[in-house]
Amino acid sequence: MIKVILFDFWGTLVENGVWSPIKQVRNILQIQLPFPEYVVRMERAMMTKKFSSLKNAFESVCTEFNIEPNPEQIETLVGMWNSSWMLAQPYEETKETLAKLKEKFTLVLVSNTDSVSITNVLEKFGLQDFFSTIFLSCDIGMIKTDKNFLKHVLTTLNVSVEDSVMIGDSIQSDMVPAQQMGMKTVLIDRRKTREYPYKIHNLNQLEGVLYD
Repeated sequence: MIKVILFDFWGTLVENGVWSPIKQVRNILQIQLPFPEYVVRMERAMMTKKFSSLKNAFESVCTEFNIEPNPEQIETLVGMWNSSWMLAQPYEETKETLAKLKEKFTLVLVSNTDSVSITNVLEKFGLQDFFSTIFLSCDIGMIKTDKNFLKHVLTTLNVSVEDSVMIGDSIQSDMVPAQQMGMKTVLIDRRKTREYPYKIHNLNQLEGVLYD
């Protein structure tokens, strides 16, 4: 029986203020790697510790990919990244859905992030109050695809895999790690472009699939 709902953040509850910031980093730095390999390395370099500034965070990304930091590129990256969280908006149904679900389930946030973006958006829109616990990669030193991330979450919560469900918009980052643990998963596919056994198009449809 589902008792705990794990939610991803970007693309699931909140829309980025600019188009795909992580892909923009790849384009700005001209990193020629397949996206699945790039995104894991990028997130580990930028999102598994707390940097004193976004400049330092992006310098860490450059180091990871053996790129000589270019001041103009770094400035562009910092500006784009700040615009993304500053212009971010919860999806229309996010607050109402979370409020309803909170009455029946324990809600938990799990996300890959730097130490600035999500924290600021949570505070700006008062979203932190919906969650009993928040697990951010920059706080625990792992990203969601690391095999111990979800183990750490469930151990900390003292909850079983069978009592948990993962909700997210990424098959690679959200669905696969949870599936590998035997957890139920629900993909949110707002653009209706992907196939997945349990799939919803917006959060309003979530409660209908939790009991299947």
